[in-house]
Amino acid sequence: MTNTTATRAHPYSAKATQPTAKTTPPPAYAKERAVAIEAVIRASKLCQGVFKNLVAGGTHTKNDKSPVTVADFGAQAVVNSLLRSEFPDDPIVGEEDSKDLQANEKMRGLVVDLANSVLDTPLSTEQVLEAIDYGMYEGGAKGRFWTLDPIDGTKGFIRGEQFAVCLALVENGQVKLGVLGCPNLPVTLSEPEGARGSLFVAVRGQGAFQRTYESDLETSVTVSSKTSTPDMVFCESVEAGHSSQGEAAQIAKLLGMTGPSVRMDSQCKYGVLSRGDADIYLRLPVSDTYQEKIWDHAGGCLLVQEAGGTVTDVSGKPLDFSLGRTLKGNKGVVASNGKVHDQVMEAVKKVLAEKTKGKM
Repeated sequence: MTNTTATRAHPYSAKATQPTAKTTPPPAYAKERAVAIEAVIRASKLCQGVFKNLVAGGTHTKNDKSPVTVADFGAQAVVNSLLRSEFPDDPIVGEEDSKDLQANEKMRGLVVDLANSVLDTPLSTEQVLEAIDYGMYEGGAKGRFWTLDPIDGTKGFIRGEQFAVCLALVENGQVKLGVLGCPNLPVTLSEPEGARGSLFVAVRGQGAFQRTYESDLETSVTVSSKTSTPDMVFCESVEAGHSSQGEAAQIAKLLGMTGPSVRMDSQCKYGVLSRGDADIYLRLPVSDTYQEKIWDHAGGCLLVQEAGGTVTDVSGKPLDFSLGRTLKGNKGVVASNGKVHDQVMEAVKKVLAEKTKGKM
């Protein structure tokens, strides 16, 4: 069951960024919050249009064989251009670069048209390519930067299932703001045929919120209050290549969890955990050398923390967003409602220790 309070207009929304002489100044990151929400909404609109009209013939395959669409490039151009317009000194850590577009005239033209379809001021081809390449920053421990995944969960996007537009602001290595746009996620998970389109927002120290794409009224969300692991629900990736599902099943058994897991692509998993639809999210290492990308976890990590949950790696360490474009100091991700995190970690460490022992 989704844990929410009564729906209300959030005082830190876009309307709160224009103080009058009789009002107190807006809280920290109010402008960043409003701009990020607007950017994610516009990028989501672009992605939905691509799926409706172009996805059958608009899929491009990278050298690493991961599917990517023209929507990836268009969404990054839209978000980056809006961020650069409002915060010209802020660098961006993005997933894409424009190299493939520069070599493909047909795709390049399509991306330009898509970006301009959701922007108020049209961009030239060069401006679109430049906007995409704003995302080449390497990150680090000092200063502030944005990190963007224009389409997190590309396979889910292509299937017409779950994907997310994920944007976060990192300052001196700490995530300060996260916005997750989940266009296909039911507003109420138990009503899959009901209203769809959930947008999650969190600012450090200000709580976690959910809204729809149609309304700026926001609802405070909190993680579940469950304390008994047999009553809990796992959330995990659809793709087995993203997390070891066999080991997750062993962990669930140790915790006495017998019910079906919630499987979905992208950072939508952080969203359903933050509002109490699931209780535990595991992303277990599938390789000794793989490093998680910061854009795959920054916004979702903050969202769950602000909703009252706990997020660590499989060793129990906090996720470290200060080391560049990857979480090179961490392995895997364990997120929970916080009430049972120690129990979950005990089971995770036991299963992974047995795996290591089996390799010897």
